[in-house]
Amino acid sequence: MTFQGWILILAFVGILLALTGPMGTWLFALYEGRRTPLHAVLGPVEHGFYKLAGIDPNAEQSWRRYAVHMLIFNVALLLLTYAILRLQGVLPLNPLGYPGLSEHLSFNTAVSFTTNTNWQSYGGESTMSNLSQMLGLTIHNFLSAATGIALAFAFFRGFARRNAGTIGNFWADVTRVTLYLLLPICIVYALFLTANGVPQTLAGSVDITTLEGAKQTLALGPVASQEAIKMLGTNGGGFFNSNSAHPFENPNALTNLIQMLSIFTIGFGLTWCFGKAVGNVRQGWAILGAMLTIFLVGVTIVYWQEASGNPILHNLGVAGGNMEGKEVRFGIAASALFSAVTTAASCGAVNAMHDSFTALGGLIPLFNIQLGEVVVGGVGAGIYGFLLFAILAVFVAGLMVGRTPEYVGKKIEGREVKLAVLAIAVLPLIILGFTAVASVLPAGLAGPLNKGPHGFSEILYAFTSGAGNNGSAFAGLTANTPFYDGLLGVAMWVGRFFIIIPMLAIAGSLAAKNYTPATSGSFPTTGPLWTGLLIGIVLIVGGLTFLPGLALGPIADHLAMIRGQLF
Repeated sequence: MTFQGWILILAFVGILLALTGPMGTWLFALYEGRRTPLHAVLGPVEHGFYKLAGIDPNAEQSWRRYAVHMLIFNVALLLLTYAILRLQGVLPLNPLGYPGLSEHLSFNTAVSFTTNTNWQSYGGESTMSNLSQMLGLTIHNFLSAATGIALAFAFFRGFARRNAGTIGNFWADVTRVTLYLLLPICIVYALFLTANGVPQTLAGSVDITTLEGAKQTLALGPVASQEAIKMLGTNGGGFFNSNSAHPFENPNALTNLIQMLSIFTIGFGLTWCFGKAVGNVRQGWAILGAMLTIFLVGVTIVYWQEASGNPILHNLGVAGGNMEGKEVRFGIAASALFSAVTTAASCGAVNAMHDSFTALGGLIPLFNIQLGEVVVGGVGAGIYGFLLFAILAVFVAGLMVGRTPEYVGKKIEGREVKLAVLAIAVLPLIILGFTAVASVLPAGLAGPLNKGPHGFSEILYAFTSGAGNNGSAFAGLTANTPFYDGLLGVAMWVGRFFIIIPMLAIAGSLAAKNYTPATSGSFPTTGPLWTGLLIGIVLIVGGLTFLPGLALGPIADHLAMIRGQLF
């Protein structure tokens, strides 16, 4: 580990904390439906959408109606994308003449981008036409991210409203987030990336002559526009197969830093927005403190392990840290930080191959996802995932002090606790259940490149990434098969929407309740004690659930490495 590496990590956190207030203030304005400076230009566009669709943005929806409209919207987008991918060969903007995708790959990809997972069982530059990239995939990057933020707003209203039967309007929330937040930032972001060398063109490729005199064909396309929302919306789907390790997606150290910042910025801002929504910004800071603590511990472990390197190579006289699978232009510190950021935020973009990390260095990205999008998490999904654990934490605190649990002025009763536990249980059931199936069936065992515990880690990471809506891969797993495409597609869908529905039910239940003022007997939910309890609940639930799987995978891999055995 180096001084410069620690300065990078600390500077990254410092910049994020400085951006939290401004981003949270902007998000709060969208949450309340207030006018912003952009309304003068984009207001007519917003109202034009409502008029064309026949939507009244002021018509409030119950949690059931909100959920139904959200599901219909996402199913429609899934079917549209599936059709585009299947018909790719006969559609325009296909300069390299790529054929349509198979049934199982089209299904997997359509589910993946609909659920904000962006898992890719294909190489983007050798599979997707420009039309598929722009219309089939990039549109999801915007709308799946906007859906996540809209759902967070709905959950906030559940805590903030009193004796209400509604939690907002799904269509208004999605439209405002897309128009006034995601699109404006991404336009500026894409211009910045283009200025730094990221391609933005409808050309399919360019032929060049290398310095050695050889001829080479480089894939091109509308990369910058997809890259911007890929990061800001915590999507992660790369235009190129090597994702943000590719110089056309991530050319230099400056773009690498901006990409990491953009992954976290909205997630940090939503904690501030939650505090404003419930009338106490300290509530948001307490949640952010818990998120940030878990993140910093994780990135420290990854950096330490990658900087320590492989003892087997050290014994052979090869000194230094582990640079396998990393870009020289980023180095160990920036690669370790990027891996922790992208898995803590369920983004899935990578600038280094996690399969090449040391065993314990690869364990942290895996465990980040298994914690259920609570370490900052995806846009919207992170904060509402953490609030589910907050409900569980106040229930435990209530048991300790012998009082009915309360959180931000709302009594947490049996219905809310049961729904929260149901939502939290989804990921373990899918991740461990599907991993077990793939670990015993021939179709599943045909996928891993490596044997032993490392091969098991490849399978475990795939279903963790899919169910956790992350999208990054451990690499080494051949996933473009009917078995993996189908099973991962189911995992992604369940991991997204089977958490959302109980969450919205909780929002509806809380919105209908009256406000309960805090008393001297109330458990405080803004100080270090509360932050520590939150961290403890998250780690205990995650550890008890996934420790056996981690022991069979990366922990066993690490112990084997110490004994001199590699897989």
